[in-house]
Amino acid sequence: MIRTLLALSLLAGLPLSAQAQWQPTAELGVVNTTGNSDTTSVNGKFALSGEDEAWTHDYYLAALRAESSDELTANRAEFGAKAARKLGERSYLGGVSRYEDDDFSAYRYQATLAVNYGIEAFKDDKRVLLLEAGPGLRRASLAESGESEQDALLRGFADYQHQVTDSTRLYSTLLVESAQDNTFVQNDVGIAVSINRSLALKAALQARHNTDVPADRERTDTLASVNIVWSPRAQAD
Repeated sequence: MIRTLLALSLLAGLPLSAQAQWQPTAELGVVNTTGNSDTTSVNGKFALSGEDEAWTHDYYLAALRAESSDELTANRAEFGAKAARKLGERSYLGGVSRYEDDDFSAYRYQATLAVNYGIEAFKDDKRVLLLEAGPGLRRASLAESGESEQDALLRGFADYQHQVTDSTRLYSTLLVESAQDNTFVQNDVGIAVSINRSLALKAALQARHNTDVPADRERTDTLASVNIVWSPRAQAD
């Protein structure tokens, strides 16, 4: 797993700029109940984005873990990296990679690497829509048999942000990784409300779908969360 993460980060990282303005973001959500039922759920994410005159960089690490009555019910880790060369004010070209390891998925892991062309479809004072697409490669391992899959894929991504008020932001992102053996779709929708300059409260719903799974596995997983988000600047700027 570690070697795969390093390889993907090197391939998608591209040259890091010392002149880039870097912006970290961290979020955490925890649920714990005791008494008639003992449950613990933790989900978190750390992201780092940077930009200079020629390049943009985005990296993230996310994790989910849940237990019920001392039995593990969810355990997932995900890493993503994206770097792009600006082609103009509204378009860019680069590389993007994603790796996930999930103990309760139909796949032990899924790793993708793609060439990425993006365009700012529209932008005004309140709204922005980014669209990305490109070809790539996918490698995965089936959870039950351990059999490996490796094939070409087409990747699509859309990111919509709407600044409703000075302190409230709506967002929706859609990721599609379509390959011969499996198509992975992830949709995240949510709302972030600033508490102060550094903290925000975010409520989100995530849906993850794999088209090719064994008969005893569900194709779609959902996660509803309420997290505290930290950033050096206000989250709903």
